[in-house]
Amino acid sequence: MKIKYFYQQLASHLGVIIIAFVILSLLFSSFARNFVYANKTEELLSYGVSILTELETEGNSRMVLQSYGHVLGGRDIQYSLFDENSKIIYSTGLKTPLIELNEGEWNELQNGKAITVKQEYKRFNQAVTFALLPYFHNGQFGGGILLTSPIKGSRELISELNSYVLYAMGLALLAALLLSSLLSRFHGRRIKRLRTATANVSQGDYSVRIPSSKVDEIGELAGDFNGMVEKLGTSMEEIESLENRRRQFMADVSHELRTPLTTIRGIIEGLRNDMISESEKERGLELASRETMRLIRLVNENLDYEKIRSNQVTLVKQDIHLRELLEIIGDQLEDAAHARGDRILVEADDQIQIYADYDRLTQILINITKNSIQFTENGTIQLLGSKSEVGTIIEIKDTGIGMDANEIEKIWNRFYKAIDSRTTNPYGEFGLGLSIVKQLVSLHGGTISVDSEPGKGTSFKLIFPFKNI
Repeated sequence: MKIKYFYQQLASHLGVIIIAFVILSLLFSSFARNFVYANKTEELLSYGVSILTELETEGNSRMVLQSYGHVLGGRDIQYSLFDENSKIIYSTGLKTPLIELNEGEWNELQNGKAITVKQEYKRFNQAVTFALLPYFHNGQFGGGILLTSPIKGSRELISELNSYVLYAMGLALLAALLLSSLLSRFHGRRIKRLRTATANVSQGDYSVRIPSSKVDEIGELAGDFNGMVEKLGTSMEEIESLENRRRQFMADVSHELRTPLTTIRGIIEGLRNDMISESEKERGLELASRETMRLIRLVNENLDYEKIRSNQVTLVKQDIHLRELLEIIGDQLEDAAHARGDRILVEADDQIQIYADYDRLTQILINITKNSIQFTENGTIQLLGSKSEVGTIIEIKDTGIGMDANEIEKIWNRFYKAIDSRTTNPYGEFGLGLSIVKQLVSLHGGTISVDSEPGKGTSFKLIFPFKNI
């Protein structure tokens, strides 16, 4: 069952106020009743003491009794004097024998203790408050005085006080109703904004934002919502970018695989149907072999990336002579560099060693150096090795076309290609080379950074940590 926020607010406010006022009214009623009756009994005791004192000191007791009778009659108080046998001597109200006292009350009275009863309903013809005070003459119990006052006026006072409490509760409930209405409307609008914004986000609008604050939880929720939407927008942009690269990747795969397969198929068909002359057979077989190797590179490059990404690669680290490895890399890629008119220069101290997996480090250096050869024409590629306090440093510098800052951020992304025409190059066919490089460097616990400027070349800097002893 759906309950609107307004009714929830209203029920909570009214519930708290009603419970609070019920408890308050009960406590206040009890306090008022006790206070009124306590004052009444104290008043009766005070008059009783005064009457007994004046009877003791004044000679004309009849005049004293009558004067007190007039005074107390105006206050709706009657009193009676009685002797030691409970016989009425003088009375302003009671014309019958004294009320019956139980044995305990009579003993207390004879022992000099005053007896007070706040509410009496049985021993009088009406509900009264009464007080009994003993009278002693020469140390002997000589009777006492009984003062009574009907409790009707006290009840009316208490009822009036309770009515004021009810009026106050009614006003408080009205205020609660108004406050609940204002608060529920205010918070309802804020919640509605959240719902509307959520609906917009579900439809793909990640630009929506909600006013936030630190005043309450809804304001903080709005701030969290804005942060979530911002992250979702960034993620969706990345997903869209990745999807675009994936589409380009699929197009590249189709192109890359179709071209060598078409070439190989054409050569095979030509050989089978004797359409290739004897003098061209060797050249055709050489072309088929190169295209086959190219297909193998395409497949291996993708398999390699998936292995590295899923942490299925186990590194076998060892101490490697860095200069020797750099020279091997230079020798392997010398023909590729020569074809572009480039020179490869190696510079490293003979004593420098690097702690790494030999095969994977070779893969890293070949990938980066191939990348430098591809984007450098009639220039120089430097393979440099050195040591620092943080680890062994390898730098690969070229004098090629360089990159701007935006491209540097993207070169590590899978499928990214700095130039669309790279689909026809023999190295890094799918744009996976540098992505693999970064993964492998991270597996070694190292770091890689790039410094480049358009038209002035690019520098890759790799730092591998020292061997832990």
